[in-house]
Amino acid sequence: MKPKRVSFKKRAVTVGYKFRHSLWRKSKMKNDNHVASIDDIRDGQELEIVERFRECLIDEGLLPEHHDDYHMMLRFLKARKFNIDKAKQMWSEMLRWRKEFGADDIEEFDYTELDEVVKYYPQLYHGVDKGGRPIYIELIGKVDTNKLVQITTIDRYVKYHVKEFERCLQMRFPACSIAAKRHIDSSTAILDVKGVGLKNFTKVARELIMRLQNINNNNYPETLQQLCIINAGQGFKMLWGTIKSFLDPETASKIHVLGNKYQTKLLEIIDDSELPEFLGGKCRCEEYGGCLKSNKGPWKDPEIVKKVINGEANYVRQVIAVSNINQKEVSCTEHSTVEDVSSSTALMDHIISPNLTFVDEASIILLFEYLHNQ
Repeated sequence: MKPKRVSFKKRAVTVGYKFRHSLWRKSKMKNDNHVASIDDIRDGQELEIVERFRECLIDEGLLPEHHDDYHMMLRFLKARKFNIDKAKQMWSEMLRWRKEFGADDIEEFDYTELDEVVKYYPQLYHGVDKGGRPIYIELIGKVDTNKLVQITTIDRYVKYHVKEFERCLQMRFPACSIAAKRHIDSSTAILDVKGVGLKNFTKVARELIMRLQNINNNNYPETLQQLCIINAGQGFKMLWGTIKSFLDPETASKIHVLGNKYQTKLLEIIDDSELPEFLGGKCRCEEYGGCLKSNKGPWKDPEIVKKVINGEANYVRQVIAVSNINQKEVSCTEHSTVEDVSSSTALMDHIISPNLTFVDEASIILLFEYLHNQ
């Protein structure tokens, strides 16, 4: 029986991948003997399908080196229910969008009006949840799109949004992974809808929301761990109870619609020391002038930032493959992965610019439809 032939392109990419990562790992381990390992638990069946997906992308020339990442490929597979053909189509469209939009060069975009923008679109990252994931907060009831468009344009805000999403993937998730010593690539979001009314959903707001959600869903899938919508009125909660049954169970399970007594639920998933006082926690960040200005999190720790810049979140991992039947560990190997890391200057900018628009599509659509029909 003849051995299975492997294309020259695939062999070249695979050999180059292993050789490159081996050199990186040897070099880094030689220079630093005090690197903590990051636990990276992977499902056995998911490992197999990601490898098949990776081979498919290589065969069709759809796997740039800087996107050759297990977890990124897994996110696209999950977004398409592990249908490789559909995931490949989504991946291909993502690559085309990145080229047309200029996502790989978005760091060069200078959003000079940011300080004014956040006055009319309050948003912040603050701390981590009990799983070590970054917490993102939006005070959507205080959004004023009429004033927002007086100081920026939708096109510029969309560019800012993409720039911040890229920064999140390059800095916040790696920083949280190093701090928690486990792989992290998703966030916990809190959406405060107190005071929301039709004034918040103008024509401009609807256009902005749809453009942002189109970008999020098509190019940055599966980056939301859970979403808490707080200060939701009774009408909205009733509507959610009805529509929830029509959503994918996995999506619905990520969304918690809460009234004004939301503190107990938030404290189930977030330590009070990580939750701002204005949301029922104990954190005040007085030394920074309040939690809204602090950008509190592992991504602000100079030592962790240095490790991210050095690539420690990528090249020192303890990969644990487990059975998806009983979570029994079936293999454990130290694995070395490397992703392109931006310049030190660019990465340090993440500490200065904390904001990232992060709203789940289902919640926004539900919220808008409810308000629109009042």
